[in-house]
Amino acid sequence: MRDASQMIAAPKPSTRIGMFRWRVCAMLLAATTINYIDRQVFGVLAPFLQDKIGWNEIQYGHIVTAFQAAYALGLLCAGAVIDKFGTRIGYALAIGIWSLAAMGHSLATGVVSFAVARFALGLGESGNFPAAIKAVAEWFPQRERALAAGIFNSGSNIGAIAAPLLVPIVAAKWGWQAAFLFTGALSATWLLVWLLTYRTPDEQPRLSAAERAYIGHEPPAPRSRLPWSKLLRYRQSWAMVAAKFITDPIWWFFIFWLPKFLHATYGLSLLGLGPPLIVIFVLADIGSITGGWLAGRLIRLGWSVNRARKGAMLICALMIVPVIFAAKANNLWLAVALVGLATAGHQGWSANVYTLASDMFPRHAVASVVGIGGFAGAVGGMLISTVIGALLQATGSYVPVFMMAGFAYLLALLVVQVLVPRLEPARLEEPPSATPPPSNIVAAE
Repeated sequence: MRDASQMIAAPKPSTRIGMFRWRVCAMLLAATTINYIDRQVFGVLAPFLQDKIGWNEIQYGHIVTAFQAAYALGLLCAGAVIDKFGTRIGYALAIGIWSLAAMGHSLATGVVSFAVARFALGLGESGNFPAAIKAVAEWFPQRERALAAGIFNSGSNIGAIAAPLLVPIVAAKWGWQAAFLFTGALSATWLLVWLLTYRTPDEQPRLSAAERAYIGHEPPAPRSRLPWSKLLRYRQSWAMVAAKFITDPIWWFFIFWLPKFLHATYGLSLLGLGPPLIVIFVLADIGSITGGWLAGRLIRLGWSVNRARKGAMLICALMIVPVIFAAKANNLWLAVALVGLATAGHQGWSANVYTLASDMFPRHAVASVVGIGGFAGAVGGMLISTVIGALLQATGSYVPVFMMAGFAYLLALLVVQVLVPRLEPARLEEPPSATPPPSNIVAAE
């Protein structure tokens, strides 16, 4: 009974000690929203820029690849840079680079200049999540970190919704260059506010003593970081690599190619793209929340973590299969429904894939494993963009692309099942075996 009363009473101290830490969380939410608006402006404008600039599908694929290559490279070093300079300056460097890069798109005149601008944007944007996660660790006690991370991460879907709402209006009224300048100015405004207001809890004069004590009352987490070379010896790490490498490229396809698909297939105008894209990414937001909730619900019903996690992933993967029919849908809103169902499935899948890291690794290794997975997903996105460009240039058909999207998640789940049939924790204190024991080859459930 004592434990139950403590659980009920746990939220009450936050109302007594102050809410300043949630202002920091709001800043992280705003940054993540702007991050996704900036990266999606190009995708929203792509069908019309292609007519104006004159690039072909292969060249568009190369421009998209430039962003993803820089994003992958940035993930290799962003964490180290932010750790070296601290969250305040590290985050400022990242958003300063991507703000300038976003506005620099307005000066682009051809394939090469757009690729350079996209590369710079990807390099800057790679710092968003490492910096935001570090800020959460600085400002929130452990019990609130998952909630704070979930709140700021929802900015990715908000940004994906806001871009098709705002960008066509700005571009139609003032020209496509104004759209890039507008979103870059949003980043610059956030940067100014961040530099003026952000300090660590120990340095923030506006933070009450009670809230400072509440934030720092728990012992610090271990600071040791495991090198990727060591983590990649474990099957559990390769499960993350496979899940992200196979499925992240599908999300990149949705982000960068959907406006082109809708324009080419249904002849939508710049302003006409807004409502379908908004519906698609609202469904993605719902999927993100529902996918995370589903696994937790199954666990509360008595399922093992292994069954619950993979069961939720299977449901999400099956939601994406019908997207194979989207390319041949004879009605715009049928295509929107199929793609929206797929984006919802992807976001639910992604919520569970990220949780795989904490299912299988101790806390001090989770960030590194997530970094490995993020790098693998960016590399996969880089490769698939080149393939999609070549396919569309050769065939003009989106059918093979949607076929790949439809079955990628079932393939990824199969690979995860083979690598970690029981989601057994990695024994980092012991040298990993070169060959899994026979009992690990058979699925537990």
